[in-house]
Amino acid sequence: MNKTLIRSLSGALFLIIVTGSMLLGPVIFALVMVFALLVATKEFLNISLKDKFKYPRLITLITSFLIYLLLFLYYHNNIEIKYFWLLVLPFIAIIVSILYSKESISSSYYKTAFLLVAPLYIALPLSLTNTILFNNQGTYIPNTLLSIFIILWSCDVGAYVFGISFGQKNGHKLFPSISPKKSWEGFFGGLISALITGFILYKVGLITFSIIDVLALSAIIFLFGVFGDLVESLFKRNFGVKDSGNIMPGHGGLLDRFDSALLALPAAIAYIKLFELI
Repeated sequence: MNKTLIRSLSGALFLIIVTGSMLLGPVIFALVMVFALLVATKEFLNISLKDKFKYPRLITLITSFLIYLLLFLYYHNNIEIKYFWLLVLPFIAIIVSILYSKESISSSYYKTAFLLVAPLYIALPLSLTNTILFNNQGTYIPNTLLSIFIILWSCDVGAYVFGISFGQKNGHKLFPSISPKKSWEGFFGGLISALITGFILYKVGLITFSIIDVLALSAIIFLFGVFGDLVESLFKRNFGVKDSGNIMPGHGGLLDRFDSALLALPAAIAYIKLFELI
């Protein structure tokens, strides 16, 4: 089957699962997000640690799960904030478990960083989505998060189309040392797509912020999405890996699919919370 067709079908299925689960309700969406963050975290650890540190990796996955679970329960079920102190234990356990690993001391010392970074780099950004899924009364309103994802996806489309059309042969390279295929033409194509998509979402009423906030948010989502993509590309290049996994034909792994969101989501949510838009 044509690679472009496979990539398109795989991407379409991904969009259907994410948006569909979001519209079906908070519990269904939470299950999808937990699956995504666990798979992405596992892919990150597979690349950085190979097949080593079996038990510390398991504790890291449990820590990632707990981050999402506690934030979900806090916003959906109004649990007391004191329960977040439970996160101290798994983070300590990650470090202590290194003492009992069978790896060399020098290797253990260096690899500990990846075990600690994984929950913060992957689980925390995806878990923060809970902070904008519920209003002050605890009512589930997915419009804002759905809008962020739509803008983020439109950036990918715009960057790809402009990059292929204008930046492929005689274009100006954006960051050749990390991602040789990315161009400034694709960069501005993604930015234009983000702003247009944000404006359309504002006009149809899916996102209810002021037009200034919508455009600013669209630009933030785009810019930090680019950074997220480049950071993951640098990470994979450092380990000589092309794709983080193979769960999505034509795309790679879930870490590849969420790379832009890992920096765009916290940046967008920070803007929303800083200016009290929700």
